[in-house]
Amino acid sequence: MARTRVYRHGVLEAENFPAAELSDHLQDPAAVVWLDFVKPTEADLATISEELGLHRLAVEDAVHEHQRPKVDRYDSHAFLTAYAVRLDTATGVLSDSELAAFLTDRALVTVRKDEHFDIEAVVQRWDASADLAKGGTGYLVHGLLDYIVDTHFDAVQAMDDQIESLEDGVFADHVDHTDMQRRSLRLRKSLVALRRVVLPMREVVNSLMRRDHHLVDETLMPYFQDVYDHVLRASEWTESLRDLVTTIRETQLSLQANRLNLIMKKVTSWAAIIAVPTAITGFYGQNVPYPGFERPWGFWLSTAMIVALSGALYTMLKRRDWL
Repeated sequence: MARTRVYRHGVLEAENFPAAELSDHLQDPAAVVWLDFVKPTEADLATISEELGLHRLAVEDAVHEHQRPKVDRYDSHAFLTAYAVRLDTATGVLSDSELAAFLTDRALVTVRKDEHFDIEAVVQRWDASADLAKGGTGYLVHGLLDYIVDTHFDAVQAMDDQIESLEDGVFADHVDHTDMQRRSLRLRKSLVALRRVVLPMREVVNSLMRRDHHLVDETLMPYFQDVYDHVLRASEWTESLRDLVTTIRETQLSLQANRLNLIMKKVTSWAAIIAVPTAITGFYGQNVPYPGFERPWGFWLSTAMIVALSGALYTMLKRRDWL
């Protein structure tokens, strides 16, 4: 069951009418319609394909998943692909929802590849800016892109908070290195996935704003400029976070190496101190006469040598910051 709306002269006139009535509404030059499908087949799109003159390649792309964010131009329409994203703050895993859209002079057809795309949020944006409805299809496209780009921005902001928390944990006294490595790798993987859907949006929005497409009028142009600004900020923020995650990982490895070196210094120092009594008692354990052989003062002499030499070695290593 397709969700539908029709605007006439910038006013919402009807919604949730059958898709078969599309041609009736389009007979009025002042009408602009919106149709929304969820996981349709090519057969489901056949009716509107003939009515709107949709290109066969665009219909195939609308049905198949994992398309690159893009805008393709055909004789009678444009074809848009974009992704809304969500970040699970508990796990740091990014999920996306693919959306395809057909853009004509008087119609917007959205094709959701799954039900996770929050089309209600898009409808609320349209209703909140009903004064722009006279912009026709451009008004509908703006609300759609505004929602998609905002999900990108929210995901980047959430990742920034996650990375900041990760950065603070690097210098903590007691660090779970396994958990930190797992979190950093998850965030890096999510950033790579986010980058694949965010960076192409600059070209998408910029292409739709071109005057030769006749989609954005003078009233809507500032609003599309605002969306484009958000796209640029999200793109730049994504790039900076990607570098920051790499820096955090390198810093973590450097700190681990420094801690290992410190431990090795301490172990080596104590081994050197323990070697002193081992050497002295080993020497005195020989079955040959030595100073103090079979006399009490010989034992006290060896004990004094152990204490004195070990103390001197400990003091020297302590001054050199090995202990």
